[in-house]
Amino acid sequence: MADYVLVIPILTSFFVTLFLIPFWIKKAKQIGLLWDDMNKVKSEKVAGSGGIIAILGFVIGILIYIAYRVFILNNNNSNLVQIFASLSVILILAGIGLVDDLLGWHRGGLSAKSRLILVFFAAIPLMVINAGKSLVNVPLLGVVDLGIIYPLIIIPLGIIGATTTFNILAGFNGLEAGQGIILLGALGLAAFFMGNAWLSVIALCMIAALFAFLIYNFSPAKIFPGDSLTYSVGGLIAIMAILGNFERIAVFFYTPYIIETILKLRGKLTKQSFGRPLEDNSLDLRYEKIYGLEHLAIYLMKKFKMKPTEKRVVYSIWIFQIFIIILGFIVFREGIFNAIK
Repeated sequence: MADYVLVIPILTSFFVTLFLIPFWIKKAKQIGLLWDDMNKVKSEKVAGSGGIIAILGFVIGILIYIAYRVFILNNNNSNLVQIFASLSVILILAGIGLVDDLLGWHRGGLSAKSRLILVFFAAIPLMVINAGKSLVNVPLLGVVDLGIIYPLIIIPLGIIGATTTFNILAGFNGLEAGQGIILLGALGLAAFFMGNAWLSVIALCMIAALFAFLIYNFSPAKIFPGDSLTYSVGGLIAIMAILGNFERIAVFFYTPYIIETILKLRGKLTKQSFGRPLEDNSLDLRYEKIYGLEHLAIYLMKKFKMKPTEKRVVYSIWIFQIFIIILGFIVFREGIFNAIK
């Protein structure tokens, strides 16, 4: 019976997001919070910063989950500190992302230094509870206890790394929300098999909110996520890795973002992910060289005589991400599945 009740916070996250997005779209149009759809030749302005609604839906779902554990199960000790610390981190990241959105990404938004400093402070709730385990398996050295280095350095680096890199594989309708669903789904499954079912519930609440958001965000998008969503989802991915103590697995799943970062560094972080829209609704390369997985997808489609459309670019990246995740479950199968034996 208890397992069925857990559907309530998950469905709450979905329906709160689904019902509030139309109001956000209406208000965004009224106040002029509208952005160009960069991968289309002609399109209406699209409501921006809508990711904050998905985060609201997620938070409400998590609060219902907490209330269920405390008032129904009388379980007011286990993992509640970690859950509240996680919510604090995600809400701070959402606030930083919203400020960055309002300052305008096309005008530079927050400076890179400001973002790094603010995201570091966002990690403090996890740092002070000393989340995760400081024991790390280092090749050639074996298991090493990092001690205080883990909460003071590794945790903020993890939050900063996941937040900033999740934000750069973006710019196509539905891409960020879909990637969040896929990655959090994989991490939630890993957490469940490794004995952290409560982390799986947290992941499912965000996944439900992202599914509702994707209904309005997929091409042709009626709303854009903005940094309020990408910062929060990236942060949650890092949080799950830290609290679930499966950092190596999460880093492997993050391979597409590592590749994206390398390609973006090739362009000195100044090249944009967008394609160059053509009159037939297809996309061409924006630059002569490849500066992102999005560009690589367009290049490969052209090479194999496929029409590169925005949807196909998004689908190809999702498929690549799923392939990496399947490979990760194979590579780390002993660490993931041993817990259920």
